[in-house]
Amino acid sequence: MKNKQLRLRMSERRFNKLKEYAEYADKTMTQVIDELIDTLPNTKNADSSSTPCPVNPVD
Repeated sequence: MKNKQLRLRMSERRFNKLKEYAEYADKTMTQVIDELIDTLPNTKNADSSSTPCPVNPVD
């Protein structure tokens, strides 16, 4: 599997929240993001059995 890179912008507050959670969970920020992405529903098969997206994702 070839890895892709993603560059994104986020507020300093969100960055710090992600960094602190990753440290708390003894994971990298990439691992935390990967795990969150894996909880998203599969839209190709209209799979609604996955964990739903947050109601208010703008935090």
